[in-house]
Amino acid sequence: QVQLVESGGGLVQPGGSLRLSCAASRSIFSIYAMGWYRQAPGKQRELVATYTSGEKTNYADSVKGRFTISKDVAKNTVYLQMNSLKPEDTAVYYCYAQIIKLATYNDYWGQGTQVTVSS
Repeated sequence: QVQLVESGGGLVQPGGSLRLSCAASRSIFSIYAMGWYRQAPGKQRELVATYTSGEKTNYADSVKGRFTISKDVAKNTVYLQMNSLKPEDTAVYYCYAQIIKLATYNDYWGQGTQVTVSS
């Protein structure tokens, strides 16, 4: 099991930047996949950026070249650096972790942090 705590959301103007943080309650070495999803009003939750199997990263096409996922294993924390933000990036951003136990994939979510891009 793991608890995930996000921080760093807020209101930013178009073209601005934000960095989200997700602190895990256990070593991220033990987590198979970890990253970020988002959900805008009236839309389904969608993948933003994730790590899988350690170092493999995956980004949504809509954020490639603008967002960067990174991690600090000493702090058990994953970050999402968001640059050149657009109004369509407005959403609740959720930290996600997947742990494999006894051949079963277990998904965990943070409480979410609001990101609003508006002038």
